[in-house]
Amino acid sequence: MRDARTADRAVAAAVTAATVAPALWAARPWWVVALALLASVPVLWRRRAPLRVGIVVGLAMTALVVWQKPLLLPWGPLVAVYTVAALSRPLLRLLSVPLLAAAVYVSIVLPGEDSDVYPLLGTAFTAAFALGAVEQARRAQAAEHAERTRRLEQERAAAAASERARIARDMHDVLTHSVGLMVVQAEAAPLAGPDRADEAFGRIADTGRGALAQLRAILDALRDGAAPGGAQPGLATLPDLVRDCGLPAALTVDGEPRPVAPDAGVAAYRIVQEALTNVRKHAGPVAAVTVAVRWRDALEIEVTDDGGGGVPAASGHGLAGMRERAAACGGAVRAGPGPRGFTVLARLPVE
Repeated sequence: MRDARTADRAVAAAVTAATVAPALWAARPWWVVALALLASVPVLWRRRAPLRVGIVVGLAMTALVVWQKPLLLPWGPLVAVYTVAALSRPLLRLLSVPLLAAAVYVSIVLPGEDSDVYPLLGTAFTAAFALGAVEQARRAQAAEHAERTRRLEQERAAAAASERARIARDMHDVLTHSVGLMVVQAEAAPLAGPDRADEAFGRIADTGRGALAQLRAILDALRDGAAPGGAQPGLATLPDLVRDCGLPAALTVDGEPRPVAPDAGVAAYRIVQEALTNVRKHAGPVAAVTVAVRWRDALEIEVTDDGGGGVPAASGHGLAGMRERAAACGGAVRAGPGPRGFTVLARLPVE
């Protein structure tokens, strides 16, 4: 803005000098000098009111032409025409064209100028208007580019935030499920007796190795800025998840399996994983947990338990993470008290 004001002052000073100096040099009457000032000084405010400044300097220059032929080109009107073309709205710029043509015609005809002046002034004003139109096009293109850059930055920021949220959900699901399962297995190992202790500790080790492998993939993705590598859990690994969850859980499948998008398959696995983790944490002693997979117009996954424990805390990340995962692939999750315990129902799109 400061550079623009400095440029406006410089342009106004140059136009004033070029318009007033010939009148002073030729010792013209005072009113000629006054008209020369009126035809040049208002250029200083051309950005604030382009059309009004153009009218003022145009009328003053026309009066000079009629009563006292100027010695040089009409610099003030030329700058005003450029500014109108460069800064005015399209409709106003269009309406100014006939006004400009009429004003130039009057300023040539009334003083009876030679025919050589017609092409000279016509070319000068046409060039000024064209340069202003080019400048406005350049400004519009720059504004469009800036807006496109701003939107791209917003999209990148949103994508980065979404990726961070996804990684946080993955780490939450892996840690809470695996660590919780390891705790349950460790607590049950002494009760299994010496003969089965080795088997229990082997399951703990397998769970820990699996958790480490998943965490390593997540951290590699976080470091490299790419999607997690390796095989991702999905519908194919649901039986292993249910079998090894440390709960009396059963998996049922109803309907003909259909293709689902990879992100929907991962979401299904993680939703069941978090639901089973919540059963261990909140449901208390349970006799049965059922994981039902139903293939309908959408993929329905329902996890129910018969426990008598409390509802997962609303301030926790588990239920929110389920809903976020389902929403990310076009699905939805409902969770609440069921007929006996707690029920989580997810609906995910199929291809």
